[in-house]
Amino acid sequence: MASKNALLGRLILLLLASVTSASSSSNSGNAETDALMEIKAALDPSGRAPALASWSRGGDPCGHRDYFEGVSCDARGRVSVVSLQGRRLSGSVSPAVAMLPGLTGLYLHYNELSGAIPRELGNLPDLAELYLGVNNLSGGIPVELGRLHRLQVLQLGYNQLSGSIPTQLGELKTLTVLAVQSNQLTGAIPASLGDLPELTRLDLSSNHLFGSIPSKLAGIPQLATLDLRNNTLSGSVPSDLKKLGHGFKFDNNLELCGSRFDSLKACPNDDNVDDQMPNKPESTSIKPQQTPQNTSQNTNCDNGTCSSSSTLSSAAVLAGTIIIIAGVAACGLSVFSWHRRQKQKVGCSVESLEGRPSLEQSKETYQKSASSLINVEYSSGWDTSSEGSQHGARLSPEGSPSVRFNLEEVECATQYFSDINVLGKSTFAATHRGIMRDGSVVAVKSINKSSCKSEEADFLKGLRVLTSLRHENLVGLRGFCRSRARGECFLVYEFMANGSLSRYLDIKDGDAEARILDWPTRVSIIKGIAKGIDYLHSSKPSKPPLVHQNISADKVLLDHLLVPRLSGSGVHKLLADDVVFSTLKASAAMGYLAPEYTTTGRFTDKSDVYAFGVVVFQVLTGKKAVSQHLLRCPVGDAEPGGGAKLDDLVDPRLGARFSRPEAAKLAGIALLCTSEAPGQRPAMAAVLQQLGASQ
Repeated sequence: MASKNALLGRLILLLLASVTSASSSSNSGNAETDALMEIKAALDPSGRAPALASWSRGGDPCGHRDYFEGVSCDARGRVSVVSLQGRRLSGSVSPAVAMLPGLTGLYLHYNELSGAIPRELGNLPDLAELYLGVNNLSGGIPVELGRLHRLQVLQLGYNQLSGSIPTQLGELKTLTVLAVQSNQLTGAIPASLGDLPELTRLDLSSNHLFGSIPSKLAGIPQLATLDLRNNTLSGSVPSDLKKLGHGFKFDNNLELCGSRFDSLKACPNDDNVDDQMPNKPESTSIKPQQTPQNTSQNTNCDNGTCSSSSTLSSAAVLAGTIIIIAGVAACGLSVFSWHRRQKQKVGCSVESLEGRPSLEQSKETYQKSASSLINVEYSSGWDTSSEGSQHGARLSPEGSPSVRFNLEEVECATQYFSDINVLGKSTFAATHRGIMRDGSVVAVKSINKSSCKSEEADFLKGLRVLTSLRHENLVGLRGFCRSRARGECFLVYEFMANGSLSRYLDIKDGDAEARILDWPTRVSIIKGIAKGIDYLHSSKPSKPPLVHQNISADKVLLDHLLVPRLSGSGVHKLLADDVVFSTLKASAAMGYLAPEYTTTGRFTDKSDVYAFGVVVFQVLTGKKAVSQHLLRCPVGDAEPGGGAKLDDLVDPRLGARFSRPEAAKLAGIALLCTSEAPGQRPAMAAVLQQLGASQ
């Protein structure tokens, strides 16, 4: 009887504990719902954002699937992810985010948010990924973010953040990506960033940072990309950064020096720099390993003879420990992954967090993503598998880093090809802006399978051509993806922040948003286009000569420094013949097609030269339409003594702010390039010589 009473008592206690736990969970749920409503009010003050329409106080963020779009929960019923990137939210980030203690991922990038980054974010113990880039956030980077000891990705780029980079960020020992590019940050680069052992990508470009580059950055073991461009850094560049190769970018820091970097001037006493540099990777990576080994040998060995029992015992303990840890980890990951799949309500960034690779896999991913080179695989059937096919053809230049994007990465970057990300559309393709997981901005061109070459061998040959093109005046191809389910292939390019050259033509009076290009910029654009075309026409060990076929102002894109980049180079090698022909209609209407094409139906390097001449006239006049009269008889205008006629040729918005001799020379070059007879047009190499530009 006593045992029955004891059993009954235990059952009652368990029941009470269950009720108490349920009540506690309910209270926690109510608190998180209140927090989400505060977050909603801050993100969307007008209450008109469609993405937040399902957020209501009576809903359960971890219950019904129709409630709280963009929110998912963990196994304990706590909100773990808020994913609202690219939703045109124009409010601010609420400090109420800190009332979600189970939050592991916050994705608010690519919106129009303003205000400061809440310091309260530092109170989220499990936060692993924080994406606030591509907004209008201002103020400083909170030092409290240094308390996020599980943070792996911190993306704050393309905002208006000011102040210095907190030294406390050096305490984020699990951080793999730190991107704060294109802000208004000042001060020196904290040496504490060199204490981040897992860091693979550090982007501090396009700020106002000054001082020297800390030598400790060269000792970060996993670092693959260090982007310091467009700052005011000075002093000696640590020589060990040479090991990053193209991953180390330091252009437009005029006061930097270093004898081991071809583009830098030598520093005074440069021979002594390495001897004085502290924390060299060699010393930190070798000595700690040697000391334990020597100690162990002295302890277990006597006159060259070691104790086998001690060695076997240690090995057994180590093997047993590894097996136990691996088993527990596998079970835990399986349970967690299964439950999250049941709760998942958002795609994109949430799934990448749910299925986030291990730390080692993350390192590999970011190292690959940082490269401008790509391994492209194509296999019969347009397989969407992220692993690819054993029969796929590797198309990147031999010896280059290999990266490939799968469909999930492309869909996540473009918000499932959302209309708000559309950059342009044509009859056979569409281009979307996207943000990759590492925070970099890309342009994704999607091409219907029916528009591509039907023969796989021809398609593969075209891809090899695309992946061989690498030049500072060409838009860089970052990757390729193909989808059997969607019936499309995707080309992932670098994003050009200032759009196409055509945006700067035919500017209307009173257009406050329009930017009139000054004379030095116009000359620089003309020279850059010429360099890009000459590279295409030339034969290199890594690439065959190539005719662009479709040069126009729309195909000249400008990066954030207004450097011209030719787009669409080699794409015709992928397309079916009828699709290529259809793309030429717009070029013909704008006067870019050389006269001989109507009789021969063929493109040559001289047809590219003709189109280049038309673009030069457009840059000079500031107009899209170039009259046939201008192409036939501007000789008098091209002479230095042309007087008023030369003034009539040059964009009147420049006034007198241009070089008359230079304008005359450019007009003369354009006239030669647009000669009716192909034989009278110069080669692009000769054009470069006349322009005084060198490759």
